[in-house]
Amino acid sequence: MSEQDEAQRLGEEIVVVLKTIYDPEIPVDVYELGLIYDILINEDKDAKILMTLTSPNCPVAESMPAEIEQKIKELKSVEVEITFEPTWTKEMMSEEARLELGML
Repeated sequence: MSEQDEAQRLGEEIVVVLKTIYDPEIPVDVYELGLIYDILINEDKDAKILMTLTSPNCPVAESMPAEIEQKIKELKSVEVEITFEPTWTKEMMSEEARLELGML
C-alpha cells in the first residue's frame, strides 16, 4: 500500500470516529455538522484536525476537542486545533444534518 493510500485510509478511519461524536446541544455528529474544517496527515501518519465550534462561547469548548483527541488517539497520534476563521454557519452542515434537523 502506498503512503498516499495509507494516509487516505487513516483519514477515512478518522472520519468514521468523528461521526460517533455528537454536539450535546444538536443531535448531529461533529463531522456532518460541518465543525471539522480539515484533517491533515503528515508523513509520519500523525493527524491534525482543524475544527471549529458553533460559537466561541460554546459550553463544550474544552470538552469536545478533548473528546475528539482522546477517541482519535486510539488510531494514531493527533492534535486538535480550534479556529473561528471562517465562522461556522448553518450552511456548513451537510445535507444529511440539515435533513436530520428538519431544515430541508
